[in-house]
Amino acid sequence: MPKFLQLAGVFLFIAGISGTVDQLAVQPFLSPVLNFVNLYVTPHISALQGYEVICNLSLSVLGVILVIVADGAKRTAG
Repeated sequence: MPKFLQLAGVFLFIAGISGTVDQLAVQPFLSPVLNFVNLYVTPHISALQGYEVICNLSLSVLGVILVIVADGAKRTAG
């Protein structure tokens, strides 16, 4: 389970950085996959509109936190 959480954390980190790059400049590399927050989340939640960069950077921070927590769980479990 910690390995899955680490993988999810790395994906969230990369997706957050990719979304930030997409907001600041056009980023065509795997855009539908890595920019899912820009494409599917922020357009449908009115409270997030106008805060796309902050939302993507927060997603990156959440990914880093998830990797750190998963690493700590892996060390205590085994």
